[in-house]
Amino acid sequence: SSVGFHSRPPPSPQQLPTLVAATHTCRSDLLGLSSTMDDEGDHEFVSEQVNDIVKNAVTKTLGASPYNKERVNAWTNQIIDDTLKELTKLDKPFKYVVTSVIMQKSGSPLHTGLALYWDTKTDGVSCVQVGMDTMDCITTVFAAMI
Repeated sequence: SSVGFHSRPPPSPQQLPTLVAATHTCRSDLLGLSSTMDDEGDHEFVSEQVNDIVKNAVTKTLGASPYNKERVNAWTNQIIDDTLKELTKLDKPFKYVVTSVIMQKSGSPLHTGLALYWDTKTDGVSCVQVGMDTMDCITTVFAAMI
């Protein structure tokens, strides 16, 4: 059976004039990149808090394991699941999207990029890179206020 995905068309700039374009780059040579809203509070995206959740999920999942291509899918799924579970425990009014990439270290750089069109006063993004001896893990959390 197939699964269908349905989405609304994006709003026009006239409908949501407070939306601004934001662009971030997360490269494997960065320790972390994040975006946070103006004030910290119970209903706001706090990038430091999210970064800690991601780092804990990566450390718990990967530990000191060497790169193993047969385990990458399980590792990325576990990192994403653990991150989402911990984000949900924060009980904040956000929808979350979490991505995770694991790349074996081979001397080649890995560069990723993302562009966002949303309200930076209510939404946030955090990109965390964790480097290990044999691999790099880049995990990105997108948070859109409900």
